[in-house]
Amino acid sequence: MSDQTSQVFLQRAKVITMARRTAFILFIIALVYSLAAVIYSTQVIYKVKLNYAVILEQFGGKRQAIVDVGWHYRLPFFTKLEKEVPLMNQNMYLGGSSAPIKIISQENVALWTSALMTFKIKDLKKWGIENLSPEILLQGDFDGIAKDILQGEEVNKLISDRETIKEEIFQALKNRPINKDGPTLEGKYGIEVVSFVLNETRFGDKLVEATEEKKRRQLIAEAENYAADQESDRIRKLYRAYLDGIRSLHLALGGTDAQGVNPALFEFLSQQKWATAYEKNQTDQKTFVLHGSNRPPAMTLPSFSGDQPAASAPDASDQKPTP
Repeated sequence: MSDQTSQVFLQRAKVITMARRTAFILFIIALVYSLAAVIYSTQVIYKVKLNYAVILEQFGGKRQAIVDVGWHYRLPFFTKLEKEVPLMNQNMYLGGSSAPIKIISQENVALWTSALMTFKIKDLKKWGIENLSPEILLQGDFDGIAKDILQGEEVNKLISDRETIKEEIFQALKNRPINKDGPTLEGKYGIEVVSFVLNETRFGDKLVEATEEKKRRQLIAEAENYAADQESDRIRKLYRAYLDGIRSLHLALGGTDAQGVNPALFEFLSQQKWATAYEKNQTDQKTFVLHGSNRPPAMTLPSFSGDQPAASAPDASDQKPTP
């Protein structure tokens, strides 16, 4: 009986001992993990990733670029990590957003455009040490160069010759000084401009509607001008035929080409023409023309009826009726 009791006691002691050891090991692991987390959060130990660099500010105020990939150590409270800089290709949008922005062309016409520049950092000293907030500064210089070129072009070129404008802006970003005798974009920031893309260049919706309305009115005006030209050409042909008819009648009555047309004959034919036109456009009337040389124009009298008073006519004793 005593042997069984001692065995149970020994087993309980072993279990308690294992539990204590397990708890102690877990406590040590938690303590080490907590210390590592605290150290990592304070960035006393930091890691430099591939295609990244770190700007380190040392105790004396000196700033240093760390580019070696891997884990690094710094003194706590005496150094500070300023920023992590990506060295791979980066994008920068015109106006700081992928949404189109408004520009004004050379003819003072509003257009919407969007563009994208791709660059990568080549000189960390110029980018992260010589420039404070280089991303903001680069955005301003990039917008200024691109807008200067875009707003100095004509609308037709901005819409239909985008390839030429894109290449012109790309060469300006790489080689043109920001100011006269000043540094280029690449020289100022220590970067390399990889590419420039002009995504879109278009009119605004209201301007498109106004342009379509203008085109419609131009088409209507052109059609009206064409119709007027056709009508004037027809009138010229009729007038030429009318003159040829007068000349033929003049020759038939014994005249010659050397003689001018008798004014009385020309007046008579004109009166007959207008009388015929009046007769075609009136109903229930009869028309006759009284004509005399060197007399006032002939008169056209309406038809007589019992319900209407008779119209007085001029004394025709010295006139002869038209045959």
